[in-house]
Amino acid sequence: MTPERRRDILRISLPILGGMTSQNLLNLVDAWMVGGLGANALAATGLANFLNFMAVAGLAGFASAVQALTARRAGAGQVATLAEPLNGGLLLSLLMGIPLALLGMMLAPWLFAVLNPDPAVAAEGVPYLQWRLAAVMAVGMNFAFRGYWSAIKQTRVYMFTLVGMHLLNVVFSYCLIHGLFGLPRMGTAGAGLGTSLALYCGTAYYLFHAWRHARPHGFLAARPPRIGFVSLLRLGVPSAIQQLLFSGGFTALFWMIGLVGTTELAVANVLITITLTLVLPSVGFGIAAATLSGQALGRGDPDDAYRAGWDTFRIAVWPFILVGLPMVLVPARLLGVFLDDPAAIAIGVLPLQLIGATMAFDGLGIILMQALLGVGASRLVMAVSTVFQWGLFLPLVWLLGPVCGLGLTAIWIAMGAYRLLQAGVFIWVWQRRRWTAIQL
Repeated sequence: MTPERRRDILRISLPILGGMTSQNLLNLVDAWMVGGLGANALAATGLANFLNFMAVAGLAGFASAVQALTARRAGAGQVATLAEPLNGGLLLSLLMGIPLALLGMMLAPWLFAVLNPDPAVAAEGVPYLQWRLAAVMAVGMNFAFRGYWSAIKQTRVYMFTLVGMHLLNVVFSYCLIHGLFGLPRMGTAGAGLGTSLALYCGTAYYLFHAWRHARPHGFLAARPPRIGFVSLLRLGVPSAIQQLLFSGGFTALFWMIGLVGTTELAVANVLITITLTLVLPSVGFGIAAATLSGQALGRGDPDDAYRAGWDTFRIAVWPFILVGLPMVLVPARLLGVFLDDPAAIAIGVLPLQLIGATMAFDGLGIILMQALLGVGASRLVMAVSTVFQWGLFLPLVWLLGPVCGLGLTAIWIAMGAYRLLQAGVFIWVWQRRRWTAIQL
């Protein structure tokens, strides 16, 4: 690996890592703030967050399409049209986000009634979810901006904006939860409203910054040309479907764990929050691999595009090992930050150790999945992800959990097996290099 390649990987990935670290620290802070309201509030917001993720997943899927198209143009030197994919992504976020938000807010009470029979959980979760859904279009626009800034190696813009949003989120949410400074005391609903307000503040800053710096690249200069819009849809729709099915799978997972027990659901919420805090940085490294691979294909250099994936993992593997070790060695201490019940902590110990032990290999799978999205292989990623999650993992969870009653440990063993098998397939696909022939 050349020093220049190492600098490029770190220059792209470190701001993404910083932004995602702040995102995941915020998830922990949210869990702490809401956890003070009781187990029902914690379980409710965990389920609501995945329902909200389902609502925004389709829009989030277009971020990889924006990045892939922009990176190819950057590699080919097409500077004047770099922002055309971004324009398309913003337009799609508005056209799809507004009806999605309205539909989701109307269906929120029914969704909670179906997914969790406990009325106390629904009472906490429905208003929280409705306030979160009010920002669906803002989330879609923010993801489109992330794809653009990542593709042109300006990820610091993403990091600073995200950190600012998170700081505002903590202030807004805490004040609205507890009714400080004359604001109404809204409980869990205040946490949802505070998050949405912070998201819209971030969108406003993205628009302001892009208007100042991206107009030479065609930002909002004209409606995206038909062929560019078709390319955005061709790449984005499979990615959007994959994201939607992935988030829907986690919602189904929470529903099945809820059938096992409310305590197990609360523990699962904490486990996934910790997992995202420590694993999602692999998405940051994956975004770096996607940008470098996409730009290399734009230059007509498929060998360099292939090396970018493995070079990125060579740098990322050490952070994966470092963050996985505490999960293996002191799992009870980590769980004790969020859970007071010794029985609940005991339920989560072995699942958390499994997450830490498999983190490096799972991280490699995530990096190569992002790299495949960056070179335009979104249909393949959709197929692999859907088959393993919906065809293998979720039926196995239903059998192990609600049917056989084997508990949370058995469910997490199944999750580890599914993630490792999926990672193995992405490694095999990357090694075959058939993706180098994809034309965008």
